[in-house]
Amino acid sequence: MVSLDSLDFALFRLSTDFCFPFAIFVQAQGCLISLALAFGWACAAFVRNREINRIKKSMRNGNNYAFLCQDINELEHSNQAGLPKVTVIMPLKGFGEHNLHNWKTQLTSLYGGPQEYLLVVESTEDPAYNAVAKLIEELEDSVKARVIVAGLSTTCSQKIHNQLVGVETMHKDSKYVLFLDDDVRLHPGSIGALVREMEKNPEIFIQTGYPLDLPSGSLGSYCIYEYHMPCSMGFATGGQTFFLWGGCMMMHSEDFRQDNCGIVSALRDGGYSDDMTLAAIAGAHKKLISSPAVAVYPHPLASDLNFGRYWNYLRKQTFVLESYVTKVNQVMNRALFAVHCYLSWGFVAPYCMAVIHVAAALRFRAREYSLEGINYTSGGENTTFPS
Repeated sequence: MVSLDSLDFALFRLSTDFCFPFAIFVQAQGCLISLALAFGWACAAFVRNREINRIKKSMRNGNNYAFLCQDINELEHSNQAGLPKVTVIMPLKGFGEHNLHNWKTQLTSLYGGPQEYLLVVESTEDPAYNAVAKLIEELEDSVKARVIVAGLSTTCSQKIHNQLVGVETMHKDSKYVLFLDDDVRLHPGSIGALVREMEKNPEIFIQTGYPLDLPSGSLGSYCIYEYHMPCSMGFATGGQTFFLWGGCMMMHSEDFRQDNCGIVSALRDGGYSDDMTLAAIAGAHKKLISSPAVAVYPHPLASDLNFGRYWNYLRKQTFVLESYVTKVNQVMNRALFAVHCYLSWGFVAPYCMAVIHVAAALRFRAREYSLEGINYTSGGENTTFPS
């Protein structure tokens, strides 16, 4: 009988244990999860490609501005003059690697209607304050923008406080308010596309989008990219969705002025996550959340994004799920967290098992073991490899 060292014994034992019925169930379940993900991504790709093909077809038919509007006649001055006023509120904190370029794409939109930009910081000590003030000075002839100092929040998260201060300051004639994070990189027709959908369907409560992560090459950036990929399927509907991303949200200004559905009070009084809070309100009041097919925004990830920062991001995401508006919302958030954990490990576990099987096979071949005579105990049973 061939004797095995401790490493080989543990490896072969694990490989054998992973052939038991429960292990086979876990592997089969992982295959189903992978198929479900593949199907979801295929559907998302279909929606996106349909929109891309529409734009290409429109350009072939002579509309070189199809990326801005479907009908080139919409660019006529008479049509542009009738567009509603939009207030863009940008809660800022810190000054990162890609922030300046992101701000430029947000401030230089090709939306033809009246618009104003409110860039809100906590204090003048924030690194973002001087950087954005300088940018506004450079663009003062072409952009109506100003920096607002909101002060320190005492009843909600600082981001929500900055957003609400911006809402209080926005112009009385603004029909829509658009909230943008500083990591959103807009394409030129983004605001116009969002307004067009809001005008087409006044029943839309919130219109949202989703970031397309661009990994920088670091481990942390790829981890965040993989974390966001399954979530992106919920936004690739080209219409109604149940998900909401706080980085891009367009709403009716009047909803804030009148505190419709209690959105202002819910955000102001203990609100931590803007998107989770508003999504909960939309669900409770049966309001429509929409995500147009064009609302996908490049999101370059920082080059210094290491695994530690990724882990901190996951911890914050977990904490967000503990915030809620109603008891039903709390139960749903916890159920979402439990399902997410189960499916995540259900997806990863078969790969771990496969690694053990491959390692055992390679070890067996490298040490030139023979199947005859190898005898050891596994799972309480005496196991002998057949000859």
